[in-house]
Amino acid sequence: MKQTYAQSNRSDLTGISAKDVWASYGERSVLNGFNLSVEQGSFVALAGPNGVGKSTLLRLVSGVIKPSRGHIAVAGRDILALSTRERARLVAVVPQDPELPHGAPAIEVVLMGRNPHLGLLSWESDSDVETAVEAMRMTYTEDLLDRSVDELSGGERQRVAIAIALAQQTPFILLDEPTANLDLAYQPAIMELMRGLVSSGKTILAAVHDLTLAAQFCDKVALMCDGANLTAGPPEETLTEENIKTVYGADVRIMEHPETGKPVIVNSWG
Repeated sequence: MKQTYAQSNRSDLTGISAKDVWASYGERSVLNGFNLSVEQGSFVALAGPNGVGKSTLLRLVSGVIKPSRGHIAVAGRDILALSTRERARLVAVVPQDPELPHGAPAIEVVLMGRNPHLGLLSWESDSDVETAVEAMRMTYTEDLLDRSVDELSGGERQRVAIAIALAQQTPFILLDEPTANLDLAYQPAIMELMRGLVSSGKTILAAVHDLTLAAQFCDKVALMCDGANLTAGPPEETLTEENIKTVYGADVRIMEHPETGKPVIVNSWG
């Protein structure tokens, strides 16, 4: 599945920085002094068991919630110092279980991604519609233009949510388990799409459940453990049997993909 990508002219951006970040929900601590640097123009995966803080970190980076301690910067700017509109023009977010407006046609839902670029009381232009249609083409949802989102499968809704983020045309994209509801054909296709967007200058931080997919497509994998970052680096360096045992408590074998040479993680059953 071939893609085309719009070129980015935001070469001045400095990526994402999380320094000594602490976060909690009530008395339950989630992140404990977390540190991570995401270089501009890179694709970085957050990996770790359920409840380790991946989704929380994405919400912190998007500015939806505040850390109890620490600092998060996007493009060299304190994310909390930005207005809601400024954040929406800088960072697009695809949540794990996207809530889409009931009864709306998919194209109208994707057009929501253009809202940060519209003036007060203004309507979408023909150019905005073209941008939304292109986003749907890139996510293989163009044939769903007039379908109600209520009629869509989980995987189709997930791809429509990704299309919203693409229509938003931000230099940074945050993805929470972007392939969780997708079948085997669309999982690598969407990851390949993200890889192409990064090649055109965008910066992507994604919580990824499938370590093998992360290894094939991401520049760096950050393994999270006990609310902190155990290690972060190229997949070949971070996705070791020892590290995965430490993070997940699972015994695995690391094999080499026959085409890419990247790590393939296989559970040990014996």
